[in-house]
Amino acid sequence: MDELELDSIAQDAEEISHYQSVRYKAVKLLSRYERSDAYIDKLLDYEMRETTLNSLDKSLLTEIVNGTIRWRAKIDWVLNGFYRGDYQKCLNIVKNALRVGLYQILFLNKIPIHAAVDESVEIVKRIQGEKTAGIVNGVLRNISRNIPNIRYPEREEDLVYYFSVIYSHPKWMIKRWLERFGESATENLLYANNKRPLIPIRVNLLKTSVEAVIDYLKENNIIFLPSSYLANGIHLKLHNLDITSMEIFKKGFISIQDTSASLAAMLCAPQPGSTVIDLCAAPGGKSFLLAESMNDSGKIIAIDKYKSKLNFIEEGAARLGHHIIHTLAEDARVFEYKEGAECVLVDAPCTGLGTLAKKPDIKWKREIEDVINCSILQKEILDNAAKLVIPGGTLVYSTCSMEPEENTDIVNWFLESHPEFSLEPAEKYLPAEVCKDGFMQTFPHLHEIDGAYAARMIKSK
Repeated sequence: MDELELDSIAQDAEEISHYQSVRYKAVKLLSRYERSDAYIDKLLDYEMRETTLNSLDKSLLTEIVNGTIRWRAKIDWVLNGFYRGDYQKCLNIVKNALRVGLYQILFLNKIPIHAAVDESVEIVKRIQGEKTAGIVNGVLRNISRNIPNIRYPEREEDLVYYFSVIYSHPKWMIKRWLERFGESATENLLYANNKRPLIPIRVNLLKTSVEAVIDYLKENNIIFLPSSYLANGIHLKLHNLDITSMEIFKKGFISIQDTSASLAAMLCAPQPGSTVIDLCAAPGGKSFLLAESMNDSGKIIAIDKYKSKLNFIEEGAARLGHHIIHTLAEDARVFEYKEGAECVLVDAPCTGLGTLAKKPDIKWKREIEDVINCSILQKEILDNAAKLVIPGGTLVYSTCSMEPEENTDIVNWFLESHPEFSLEPAEKYLPAEVCKDGFMQTFPHLHEIDGAYAARMIKSK
C-alpha cells in the first residue's frame, strides 16, 4: 500500500472521527431541536441510546447542549455584536456552531479556547466550505480576545432587557415575575433557573434503606446532599451523571424524581389496600411513590392518553418491584371508572415553568398564551376527576408551574364550581416551609428544588 493510499485512509478516519465528535453531535442536536417541536431532553435521550460515545463524552455532550440552550440569549447578544452582517440570517448549522463554540469559551473554563474554536470552524468547513468557516473562525477568535470588553445592556436603562440578556430568559417571562415578585426575588429566581441542577433521587423503601443507598454513594465517591424536605430523598452533586448505569438504579433501589414532585404525590396519602387513579401518569414517578407509600397493596390505575408513554410506567414498575400499577391508554377528560377511587391524582399538563433549571429549552418553547391554553385543559381534566372520587375521598391537583393561572386560580375555580369539595391544608401532610395558604408551593430560588404546586381537596360524604 503506497503513501497516497495511507494518507487517504487516515483522512477518511479523521473525517469519520470528526463527525462522531461531541461538538458535532451537539451542533446537530441543536439544529434538529430548532427545526422541530421536539424537546431537547428527548433528543438527547435518543442520542445517548444510539451513540458510541463513552460516559465522559456523553456528559460533555449533555453539558454543551443544555448549556448552550440555557444561555442562548446571552450568547446571541455577544454574537450579534461581533458578527459582521445579519447574524440572525445565518443558517442554523452555522449559528449553532458559533453558539457551541462561544458557550465553551464563556462558560467552560477547562476547555482550551483553541479547541472550542477549531472544532466549530471544522464543522462549518465540512458542511459549508472554507469561506463560511473563515467567518466563524474570525468571529470566535475576536470574541476570545475581547471578553473583558464585551458590553451588555445597562441595568438602569431597561431592567427587563438587562435581565433578559444577562440571565437569558424571555422578556415576557421576566415582566410577569417582576410584577409578581419584585426586582430582588426575580433576579434570584433567574439565577436559580440557570444553575446546573443537582440530580434528585428517591429511595425505594420497599427494596432497601436510605442508609444502604448512602453507603453505596460513599463507596463510589459520589458527592450527595440529603433532601431538606423528604426523608428518603437525596440530591447527587455530580452533574450529568449516568444514573441508569448504576447498580442501585438497575436493582430498583432508587427513582429519579425531583423533591417537589414527590411532595405533591405525598399529599395523596393513600392507605394500603385502597384504589388510586393517577389521571396524567406518564412517565410514572408519582405512581411509583404512591405504590411505595401503599406498601404495594391495593390498586393504582395509571392513565395516559398515549399508549407509547405507558411503556415507561410499565418498565419502571417492573424495575422497582411494584405490582399494583395498572396502565390504561385513556383521555383524562372523559375517562370513566364506575367503582370510583379513594384518591384521584391530577398531575396536570402545564407550562412546566418551574423546571427551567432541568429543562432550559422550555423557556424558549413557551409563550404567554400557553399559560391560558393550559388552564383550559386543566379545568376539563379536573371536572372529570371530580366524578371519579368516591364520597369522603381525596382529589389532589398538582403542576410543575409557578404561575397562578395554572395553580391557585384553577383550584379556586374548581372549589366554586364543585361545592362538594373542600380544601384540606397541605400543612397537615408536608413541611410548613413548602406550604402557603393551605397549598404546596415551591420555588427554585427559595427551596432549591423545582417550582411546583399542589392542593389536596376532600369530597363530602
